[in-house]
Amino acid sequence: MPAWTDLIRDVPDFPKPGILFKDITPVLADAGAFADAVDAMAAPWRAASLAAVVGVEARGFILGAALARELGVGFVPVRKPGKLPAHTLSLDYGLEYGRDRLEIHADAMPAGARVLVVDDVLATGGTLKAAVQLVEQQGGVVAGTAVLVELGFLNARAGWRHAAPLHASAVY
Repeated sequence: MPAWTDLIRDVPDFPKPGILFKDITPVLADAGAFADAVDAMAAPWRAASLAAVVGVEARGFILGAALARELGVGFVPVRKPGKLPAHTLSLDYGLEYGRDRLEIHADAMPAGARVLVVDDVLATGGTLKAAVQLVEQQGGVVAGTAVLVELGFLNARAGWRHAAPLHASAVY
């Protein structure tokens, strides 16, 4: 694995007992590691002719905004309920430890816009799938999805049924 992965730390029992959380904040705090991680995430998408990067709250914002800058495209946030000020589309979805809801501005992108959907960690895949569905409900075209870390032992990739490629920069 690349050197920046050495900075990812395990936090047991967060956000609830039995969950081993992969904390990427040490990667974000190290300028060189952060740059290397963003480069790794951007590499497969440099020639993808994207209109925007869609980042999922909250760490997906950090990575998504950095990727959008790196790829020279705009950034679209997907947020938790009640955080976006204009008319939104919303979707309920399942997590490995409960249920949640995501929202996107209804006018976040023109129909047919090719986008990359970004999040920090792929665990069971619920959050990423919900973000993809919101983009498609809006008329966007998901060119691909990218995560910094995939928890391979949870086998979310086996349930990934979307035609767009899924890229993980590191797999545990």
